[in-house]
Amino acid sequence: MTLPASFLARPIAHRGLHRRAHGRVENSIASIMAAVAAGYGMEIDIQVSRDGVPMVFHDYDLSRLTPAKGPVAQHRSDELTAIQLKDDRGTIPTLQEVLSVVNGEVPLLIEIKDQDGNLGPQIGGVGKAVATLLHSYKGDVAVMSFNPHHISEMARILPQVPRGLVTDPFVAKDWPTISDGVRKRAAQIPDYDAVDASFISHNVNDLAAPRVAELKQQGARILCWTVRSAEVEAEARKIADNVTFEGYSA
Repeated sequence: MTLPASFLARPIAHRGLHRRAHGRVENSIASIMAAVAAGYGMEIDIQVSRDGVPMVFHDYDLSRLTPAKGPVAQHRSDELTAIQLKDDRGTIPTLQEVLSVVNGEVPLLIEIKDQDGNLGPQIGGVGKAVATLLHSYKGDVAVMSFNPHHISEMARILPQVPRGLVTDPFVAKDWPTISDGVRKRAAQIPDYDAVDASFISHNVNDLAAPRVAELKQQGARILCWTVRSAEVEAEARKIADNVTFEGYSA
């Protein structure tokens, strides 16, 4: 499935339209509502609770964004939805809640965070849980992940939803928990065709990589992360079809 044109029409708000100074933190309902109100499509992140519920939260651990501690995956969904977010009036939302808020009004780009720990095949049931929710969703939506096994699964169980890979040069200092062999392989984006992807979302600082040019020539749509200024956006658009932005007015 190709990426709908709506994903290319306007910049994509990274983790919603978050502004801590305005009481909206990343992936919160307030930030998601702000993106919808402004007419921006948005990227959100999925972790999974202990009872298998897709939660809209970026980190594996709770401590950066909440007063709680410990891995998201060690808490039940009812516990997580009761945890207050720092600098935001809301709590950790479920994907189901976010889908209800967005309600097809703007495009939604869903990143499933790696559940294996080494971009491998031990991905658990999060993909099936996400697919169940998306099966009846009415609106432009796409899924992506750094882990190609997640996207291969989505190709199998939800082929009607466009899918892509989140990509990166995978420098060792940025990926200390990923083995060298896996990093070096992933940097070459070898799984694009195997998972039947139609786009990548690549590190904005590495857009000049030959493999990105090769995929673009092949017909892949090129998105990028994360753009934090108008100047970087202008440079990125020389290569990318669209940008994922935060922290400035795009």
